[in-house]
Formats: sequence, C-alpha cells, structure tokens
Amino acid sequence: MTDHNRLDDARTQRFDDYIDALAEVLGRVGRAEPFRSYCTALLLPGERKSVEPLAARINPSNVRQTHQSLHHFVADSPWQDDAVIERVRSLVLPIVEQQAPINVWIVDDTGMPKKGNYSVGVAHQYCGQLGKQANCQVAVSLSTANEHASLPIAYRLYLPRSWAEDELRRDAAGVPREILFETKPQISLGQIRQAVAAGVPRGVVVADAAYGNDNAFRDGLSALDVRYAVAIQSSTSVWRPGESPLTLQERGKKKPGRPITRLAHAKDRRPVSVLELAHELPKSAFRALTWREGTKKPLRSRFAAVRVRVAHRDLERSTPHEPEWLLIEWPQGEDAPTKYWFSTLDESTPKAQLVKTVMTRWRIERDYQNLKQELGLGQYEGRSWRGFHHHATLCIAAYGFLLIDQGGFSPSDRPRRSQFAQPAVPDDFKPRGAAN
Repeated sequence: MTDHNRLDDARTQRFDDYIDALAEVLGRVGRAEPFRSYCTALLLPGERKSVEPLAARINPSNVRQTHQSLHHFVADSPWQDDAVIERVRSLVLPIVEQQAPINVWIVDDTGMPKKGNYSVGVAHQYCGQLGKQANCQVAVSLSTANEHASLPIAYRLYLPRSWAEDELRRDAAGVPREILFETKPQISLGQIRQAVAAGVPRGVVVADAAYGNDNAFRDGLSALDVRYAVAIQSSTSVWRPGESPLTLQERGKKKPGRPITRLAHAKDRRPVSVLELAHELPKSAFRALTWREGTKKPLRSRFAAVRVRVAHRDLERSTPHEPEWLLIEWPQGEDAPTKYWFSTLDESTPKAQLVKTVMTRWRIERDYQNLKQELGLGQYEGRSWRGFHHHATLCIAAYGFLLIDQGGFSPSDRPRRSQFAQPAVPDDFKPRGAAN
C-alpha cells in the first residue's frame, strides 16, 4: 500500500531542491522566497494564474502583502530570464534524455488574446489560440524534444513594427533599447544561434511553413550547420529530381537579372512548384506510413520523398543549391497533396524517419496546452516587457519541475500537478481584476 504522506514529502523535497538550484542565479538572496512562492502557486489547482489569485492561493490570510511581494518580483525585479531558463535546461534535460536522446528542436510561436493599447506587443494579428486575426500577444519559442518529452529553452515576445517604432509605448512598457523590429523567423534564428553557442544537445529543427517558407531562415540554419525538416507552401519552386539550374558556362554572358525561367527554356529546363512536381510523380512513389500511435488509432498517411534542388536566387549563386529532401503528404482519397516539407537530413535517411521527424512537431502543441491550461502561461495581466517575460520564465520553471517530478512525459500522459498542500482560499475572496 502506498504511503501518500511519504510520497508527498518526497515530492516536496524534490521541489525544494529544484527551487534552491534555480534561485542561485536570481542575483539576490531576497528573491528566493517570492520565486518559490510564485512557482508553488503556479503548480496549485486554480483557474486563474495572474498575480492576485496566485497570492490568494499561497497566503489567503494576507493576500495584500503577498500580492505586493509577488507583483514586485514578477513586474519590477531585474533578474535575468535567460539565466533562469539556462539553469532550468541544465537541470531538466538530463532527466528528459534518460528516456531518449534529444533529436529535434521545435520552432513555433503562440498567440495569447489580450486587450489594451498599452499592454506590450498587443496588436491585431493572427492568434493561433483563437484560429483567427484578433488583438493578442505573440511569443516565439524554441523547444528541445524527443519522442517522450519537450522543454522550452527560449521564449521571446514578437514586437510588431507598430510597437517597435512607437517610442512612447516602448518607454511606457519598458521595452529594452536593443530590441528592434525582427520578423518571427529572425527571432527564431537568433534563439537557435544562442542554443548552438551554448552547446545544447543538437536536434533537427522542425517548424511550420511560416518559418520554412523563409529562405533566409533555412539558409541561416545551414550556415550554422543545423539540419532542418520544415514545412513549405505548395507554390515553392524546385528543380525536378536530377535537374539543376544553368551553370555559369551555360549562362554565358547573359545579364544576372534575366529571369532563370527564360534562360532555362533554351535548354528545356525550368523549375516547377512542389505541387506540380507532386502531380508528376507516379502513384507508386507514395507509400502509406504510420508515424505514431494516436489516442484512438495509429496515425497514418501516404508520403513520397524525392531529392531536389531549391530554385531560389539561382542566378545570384556561383554554385547551385545542394540537393535536399522534398517530403510530400498526399492522404488517401484527397484530390491533391496536403503538406510539403524541405529537409537537409542525410540522403540515406529512410522515408519513415523523415516522416517521424517532421511529425515530432506535434509536441509543441502539448507544450503550449500544458503551459497555458495547467500553468497559466497566457494569464499574466501586466503591461510591461519585463513582467511578460518573467511570468513566462516562471511558468517554464514550473513546467521543468513537472518533467523532473514525473521523469519525462509519455506522449499519452498528461502532466499531473504536484501534490502540494494548499491553504484554503476564503469564500469571500474576489480578485480585483486590476492589471498587475
């Protein structure tokens, strides 16, 4: 028979040891206690994870003072997010790697509905959580993952150009001077560059078409010697298998600005869209493959994989692009393919491995589901740059403890909050709803 009190004591001790290790990088001893309190409150049950409800959960007899302490810690205290996340990574990744080596780096962004002209980064833009354009904040993240678990190791708010060029709103929200406008792929490439420099265990970068369509993003990954398997649009141009753009000798004295399609026409060569190429492939090129077990049945579809050269800025290059994989998904019964990916995995990589790699991106959906629903990632009510990132870092720290506590998640398991003792919240407690 399980001794639940002993189990709770052991879990609490793991939490204390974990928090103590993270608190070492906060800069001041006095920050350790609010750090512990905030993370504890995030792990407790409750619908709202903004500062005042958190204060009520951990100290219902003195909500006002606790709220002030937590608010100062998350909104004003100048501890470094990167230092905390780096320490989380150093403590958690060895636990994740006990299940299996890190094999992918997942690039993504997540939207959080938000109102108010002065809440940092809020703009009318696409919000994945709502599936439409809406007023929201969007953050770009990088996660390390294997087939069992994933951990965010970088997280940064995307600052729309309307914000980046508005000095009054920047100053009011405390946006650092060095933060200029960058596209989401540019932010992501910076995160990957830092991960490479830090010696994070390498993985194949997987990303959706918002990143995979960006030629500079893919070129940047190749320059870092980082392999990728990224989604692209159906209109992306490639050379047919075995074909390549005209060589310098074939171009002769033609002006570099002349369209490649006109030059290639003389040699009966032209690039085609990946959609067009998919329709040219024989039916035998598509084979049904299963990449993992779903909740109700195995996840299975038809795929083809061919080696192609990307038709991008051919005339600006002294040598053609190196061949890479084009992976195509064409489900049974569909009139046309539904998804496409480029990958720089080795030429010897089996098709089944290509499919499994690109499909590992599903883990980021689990990340965000747990971070938002279990830990309140999108529920910070403050307006500032520092507060936004501090709250996200604390959510990632709490999520890291769940990974340590549960030894890495199985794809079919949902994280369980730790069984900490929770003070009773007064029946008459009502959050004021003011911005933190």
